[in-house]
Amino acid sequence: MLEGKSVSTGSKPYVVVLGNEKGGTGKSTISMHLIVQLMKMGFRVGSMDLDARQGTLTRYVTNREKVGLKQCDKLLMPQHRPIPRSENRSLELAEKDEENRFTAAFEELSENHFIVIDTPGNDTYLSRLAHSYADTLITPINDSFIDLDLLVNVEQMEGKIQDLKPSTYAESVWEQKKKRLMRDKVTVDWIVVRNRLSNLYARNKEEVTKVLSLLAPRLGFRIASGFCERVIFRELFLSGLTLLDLEDMGKRLTMSQVAARQELRNLLKAFNLSGLVAKMQNKDAAPTEKKAS
Repeated sequence: MLEGKSVSTGSKPYVVVLGNEKGGTGKSTISMHLIVQLMKMGFRVGSMDLDARQGTLTRYVTNREKVGLKQCDKLLMPQHRPIPRSENRSLELAEKDEENRFTAAFEELSENHFIVIDTPGNDTYLSRLAHSYADTLITPINDSFIDLDLLVNVEQMEGKIQDLKPSTYAESVWEQKKKRLMRDKVTVDWIVVRNRLSNLYARNKEEVTKVLSLLAPRLGFRIASGFCERVIFRELFLSGLTLLDLEDMGKRLTMSQVAARQELRNLLKAFNLSGLVAKMQNKDAAPTEKKAS
């Protein structure tokens, strides 16, 4: 029943959706780092958490607000809105209720230059609705065949990939991309991020690379590398901080943190933020770009 409707806004914010149907892939971590980077570039950023029950991004923002009040009043904060699922037992009424909640929050945040939306790790109406509003869709996956199954059903025989069939999530993305194009004449930029990478060589890693390279042109996504598995990200969550905040707070970076920051820079480069900035400036909706940290 997902139809969606154009949200009437003056300058129409650029919408970035973090989405897949699996938890534990780093969506909220990437969301928060992207939010802070955009704010440091001088943009107003709104954020939405569609997994209000678990509320990882919401707790990240709340932790950040507490640290800002206690330690650093210069911490940049997004305009954040958690969107809870409807408790209505009627599917039709529940979806209508959720669409109204989503639309109301979207319109409230529409004066921002960007809206970053974090979705739950399962298939929900709210998640599908958010996907249909994406300008850029970022899908983080752990670097393994278990997570690759999110995109494609892979059948292996004698070590060779014999069959590549899009998964239900890939098919869902295709449907939401079509809805976005038909409704708003907008083509969605889909980026699959290989996240929680290992520094060690493994044959499995090589095979994942091969499959993603085959899938990218067929399913219409770009590939980017995310973060290696590091304890620092769990620590940052508890404090509400990102790698971009540490030096501003006078903290000296360890070698591991320096490496993680470089991974972040590479990831942000893959997101083509400079290109997004140019689009926003062409619409007279953004400030002059500041040098990225």
